[in-house]
Amino acid sequence: MTNAASASVPGEPVIHASPPRPSYIPPFGLRTVVGCLGMLLAVHVAGFNEHVTEIGLSDIRGAMHIGHDEGTWVIAIYEAFNIAAMAFTPWFYMTFSIYRFSIFMTAMLALLSIPAPFMPDVTSLCILRAFQGLAGGCLPPVLMTVMLKYLPPQIRVFGIGGYAMSATFGPNLGLPLEAFWFEHVGWHWLYWEIIPTAALAIAMMSYGLPRDPMYFERFKKFNWFGILVGLPAICSLVIVLYQGDRLDWFRSSTITNLTFWGGAAFIVFVINEAFHPSPYFKIQYWTSRNIQAALLSLVGILAICSIMSEIPATYLEVVRGYRPIQTAPVSLVVALPQLIMLPLIASICNNPKVDCRLVLAGGMLCLAGAAWLGTWLTVDWVRDNFYLIQLLQIFGQPMTVIPTLMLATMAMGPADGPFISGMVNMLKGLANAVAFALFSAVSRRREQYHSTMLLDHHGTHQLALQGMGNPIDQQLAGLSPDAAHTAWNGLQVFHTYLHEQSLVLALTDIYYVLIWVCFGYAAMNLVLPHRVYPPRAPSPNIPAR
Repeated sequence: MTNAASASVPGEPVIHASPPRPSYIPPFGLRTVVGCLGMLLAVHVAGFNEHVTEIGLSDIRGAMHIGHDEGTWVIAIYEAFNIAAMAFTPWFYMTFSIYRFSIFMTAMLALLSIPAPFMPDVTSLCILRAFQGLAGGCLPPVLMTVMLKYLPPQIRVFGIGGYAMSATFGPNLGLPLEAFWFEHVGWHWLYWEIIPTAALAIAMMSYGLPRDPMYFERFKKFNWFGILVGLPAICSLVIVLYQGDRLDWFRSSTITNLTFWGGAAFIVFVINEAFHPSPYFKIQYWTSRNIQAALLSLVGILAICSIMSEIPATYLEVVRGYRPIQTAPVSLVVALPQLIMLPLIASICNNPKVDCRLVLAGGMLCLAGAAWLGTWLTVDWVRDNFYLIQLLQIFGQPMTVIPTLMLATMAMGPADGPFISGMVNMLKGLANAVAFALFSAVSRRREQYHSTMLLDHHGTHQLALQGMGNPIDQQLAGLSPDAAHTAWNGLQVFHTYLHEQSLVLALTDIYYVLIWVCFGYAAMNLVLPHRVYPPRAPSPNIPAR
């Protein structure tokens, strides 16, 4: 028999036979759709468990009698194990099968939420949240693989859009859910709200996901050293990001030790992954320009979106005194339209005539426009003033996330999926930690700077304005006959005004920085990555002539 490749005419393209599809991938149909939607719901369950408890931390602390500093560790421990789990998940679901691994982790996530409100102390709650974070972090990498593996090529970009919901729809829905459960049902349901949806997700996955086989022989090449070094390394670096600003960074021995030993262990982990025969992810992918641009953009874009969602919530809470239920409409304005925008942007990117890099650049310009509108922030703003900013984010978030995921996945082959999914999801989780650290550090330092400048300005001109009287004391004079009490209250009001102005100026500075960061990412993605095309079904094999 003549080989097709050897019989081909020189100069003509060589037609290779398509690789056979694994036997456990069923024909695409309603059952597969139900399984994929169940997997998508499971990832949203994990996201709700993360964001609702994080946003409602102050309410949980009050109900469980937890101090502020102890409460920050509850969040840091959860996020550390959540992000670390994403790096190692692909190896385990390839070993235990997607079907069994996904159902087990979803059930574990839901069952651990039952005793959470009854934990006797902070230590036991942190241990429980660590296991919950481990289970929740295992689900997003599976979703990426399911969407790329089980969906036909013609609609695979819509699967990427579904995965992007976990980065755009889910986080923006956390605040409204927290407000609903705490205000109308009870604080216990900040933990328990995932149980009904987790049960539905398990039922859908049990029905729709293929029963692929298990491969226990993979344990013969299990990368023990990688997980023993990588897990504590990633956890240490994430804790540094979440606790660094509170502990004043490297003035704290805890942060210094975690950074040094965690960084050293992470370097050893990366070297081990580069040479191990069974790595958790392949460092060699970073030699690809598309992977470089996509992964760097993914961290930056998700950090930008997270910060731009945090600014209105912080302003409305600190300056206007809003409760989460009053701030919820600002988040809903972005969250609900994603159900329409994500499929719409996916259909645009699924057109071979559309260059997804241009869509990404357009999305960055939308986010830059939203940041520019935010620079007009004053202490007189209320909730309605943020709606135009949120409107631009409705377009900007899906226009940036979907093309970025396309650049990261469309150039990969089927065998590369598990290796790239772990890396993408770990960086996706790390983006939230980076955003938290940057927002905490920059807002605090800029607020301190503006507070110092305003006090200096007040002290410089205080004597020049002395003859005009003190308007605050004049308004308070009629409320109390005690002049000393009036002066004390006037000083308190003055410091409140000073704090509000300092915070507003700090948030405005962040908006200014975000404008230039968005422009930088738009330019980078027009230059660095090569163009990718949406996948299509393989054409019939051309017979050898």
